[in-house]
Amino acid sequence: MKKIILTVAAVFALTFANAQDKKEGGAGFSNGDLYLTGTAGFSSVKEGDAKTDGFTLAPGIGYFIDDNIAIEGQLSFMSGKEDDGAGNELKTSGFGIAAGAKYFWTPASQFSLSVGANLSYMSTKYDNGAGDATFKEIGLNIPLGLHYFVSNDFAITSSWGGFGYSSNDNGGNGADKTTGFNLGLDLSSISFGLIYKL
Repeated sequence: MKKIILTVAAVFALTFANAQDKKEGGAGFSNGDLYLTGTAGFSSVKEGDAKTDGFTLAPGIGYFIDDNIAIEGQLSFMSGKEDDGAGNELKTSGFGIAAGAKYFWTPASQFSLSVGANLSYMSTKYDNGAGDATFKEIGLNIPLGLHYFVSNDFAITSSWGGFGYSSNDNGGNGADKTTGFNLGLDLSSISFGLIYKL
């Protein structure tokens, strides 16, 4: 009986030690982890002589302050051009910043779901050649997320649905503001990105 108990204890001890080693050096997150994240996108649409091109880049950084909670910060840049084919062009450029927190259900695992909350500010300039206007927008978003580690350091991440609020000053100068709420859990607004654990 003693041999069985000692054998079981030894197996549990080895299993626990092995699990700890995997958690420290394997896929997944733990308290104190620092990571880089980001999304990038390019679009080009042509209809007859009309053409629209757009580019977005949003790098970010995150840090785990707890076993399940990470704080995040992100910058965003965008640029676009619309040409109606008749010589009229509209150029857009924008800069934004966002900050918030994210809760991971199983951060130490290869696969995890998350829910986050962040505040954002975006300034977008529109120039049609004859003049320009700058639109300023603030937002509050509570997105759902899914994260999957394809290696010890790299993960594919996605976010979608959730709750969103935005307020746009429409260029100011007495213009009425546009405010909006949205709530959805479908995949119509899903976005993908990458995470690199440092």
